This record gives sequence, C-alpha cells and structure tokens, in this order.
Amino acid sequence: MNIAPDSPSRDDVRRLLDEHLTDMFATSPPESVHALDHSALLAPSITFWTARDDDGTLLGCGALSELPLPAETRQGEIKSMRTAADARGRGVASAVLETVLAEARRRAYSRVSLETGAQDYFVPARRLYAQHGFVVCGPFGDYTADPHSVFMTLELPEPRPAER
Repeated sequence: MNIAPDSPSRDDVRRLLDEHLTDMFATSPPESVHALDHSALLAPSITFWTARDDDGTLLGCGALSELPLPAETRQGEIKSMRTAADARGRGVASAVLETVLAEARRRAYSRVSLETGAQDYFVPARRLYAQHGFVVCGPFGDYTADPHSVFMTLELPEPRPAER
C-alpha cells in the first residue's frame, strides 16, 4: 500500500468522496453532515492523502486541516477519512490515520481532533480512533453540540528538541 499526498479532484477520488457524502447524508440529518466535498478539500489549509495499491487502485483517503487558532496552540482536524468498500478490513484506515498523525506531529500540533457521527453506522470509525488514543471531547473549532455528532481528540506530546 502506498500513501501519498494526492488531489481530491482526481476522478476516482471524487467518486469515493461522492460515495462518502451520499452515506453521510443517508445516516445523518443535513445540518449534522460536516464531510467536505472534493472542492472544499482543495483549500490551502488542508493536506489530502490517498492510499493506493501498487497498481494504483484507490483504497482510501484522509485529510488534515489546520484549525485557525493562534500559532501557540496549533491544532489540526482530521477530515474525509474513507476506505473503499472492497478494501475494508485491510488496515487502510489505520495506515492513513498514522500518516495523518505523523504529519500533525511533524507540524508540532498540540492536538488533533475530529467529528464523526453518533449513529451505529459510525461505531467502526469511533473504535478506530479510540484504538489510536483518541478520546471523546466537547465541540471544538466552529462546531456546536449536536446529538448526531461525536467529537474526539488526541493530545500530541510536545516534540523533543531532537525531533524538531
């Protein structure tokens, strides 16, 4: 599996993101859907990755958005985590998440947070994030309390001088 920065406007990625949005609107009320479409993922504050097989087949994607906070409290938000249906159970989501978190550490973020759904459909996502150390928290950034949302965060240790 190869994970690398990519464009959310590539045809296969757009199809995966469209599928993601369709599922989000099928499981959550419209006002509780915070998933981004391919054009929103092109914002300069967002880094987007895809996971692909050696033959180039798209397996999944994920993004890291820098939250607009003061420089001394640099934080990121995980966005658009999605695994292609035929690639589920192969560790794609964990590999993409590890890539996203490595970049957050490289950027010296103090924490990384995310919003996911509260419905049963999102249990595997919440389990994945919990396995990587995320804990439930309150709303962050521009989010507000929503019974259809679960907010999670991961505190990142301050890098030691040799790691900077």
